Amino acid sequence: MIDARDTALLLEGGGMRASYSAGAMDVLMEHDVQFGWVGGVSAGASHLVSYLSGERDRLRHSFVDFATDPHFGGWTWLLRGKGYFNAEYIYGQAPTLDLPRPYDARRVLEGDTQFRICATRADNGDPVYWGRDDIGSGAELMERVRASSTIPFAMPVPRIDGVPYVDGALGPSGGIPLEAALADGYDQFFAVLTHPRGYVKPPMGKTKVWRTLLRRYPAVAEALITRHIRYNATMDRLYALERAGRAFLYFPEDEAPVSSTERKVDVLRDSLHRGTVQARRDWSAMVDFLGRPVVRTS
Repeated sequence: MIDARDTALLLEGGGMRASYSAGAMDVLMEHDVQFGWVGGVSAGASHLVSYLSGERDRLRHSFVDFATDPHFGGWTWLLRGKGYFNAEYIYGQAPTLDLPRPYDARRVLEGDTQFRICATRADNGDPVYWGRDDIGSGAELMERVRASSTIPFAMPVPRIDGVPYVDGALGPSGGIPLEAALADGYDQFFAVLTHPRGYVKPPMGKTKVWRTLLRRYPAVAEALITRHIRYNATMDRLYALERAGRAFLYFPEDEAPVSSTERKVDVLRDSLHRGTVQARRDWSAMVDFLGRPVVRTS
């Protein structure tokens, strides 16, 4: 076990690019790294719940073999109004059926690791950071993971207590939960990222089209159009924290990671494999940052 309770784990989203970052998460879980805080955005929120329940097989399955499930998503499901990623199934039905057992939400809700699931209010663009005190059941937990993962226009907008929510990537940090960790008092960070080092998010094109498509939610349109500014600013802050020795940044080595909508299982398996190989190779550097393993005695 590695006691890293003075460190916040930041989990970036990115759809199926999370197949690569799942490799890093699997290695962290293999070595029983115990962070004091974990925050997830979109696909990173799915990593968060697997990490907190300790289910390494679910972590690996979620962004690889799950894509072969005929109910997972695709253009047919989008045309049916269910979304390119079939959120009702992924976050509603599958957790009760998935893998050899239902999802073990009890371990998350009864645990002591502080966590935040980041989403964005669709009605006014405000961020929300749900924690354990906001969630009373496994169904409520998955509702919030779904909200954090809802891609505007590509997925139906869910409501929680009457409030509509979309992807947490539209929030203040642009998709990496640094602001949430800072607000909770953390000053050391381990970030698992899904773009390669040096990536700079470009401005969105066709802004008029997005404003038209999202005219029901103008705050979402503006947050989407300006997201690149916040994302790039957050990365600048993380690079500065890295230089100061206060952040470890895990980037995929691939200059062109898999697409966020990739569904080919052989491509996703290869992505997971490469992410795992990289994390194992970088393990000594991770340990140098996090601290030496603690030997448990009975």
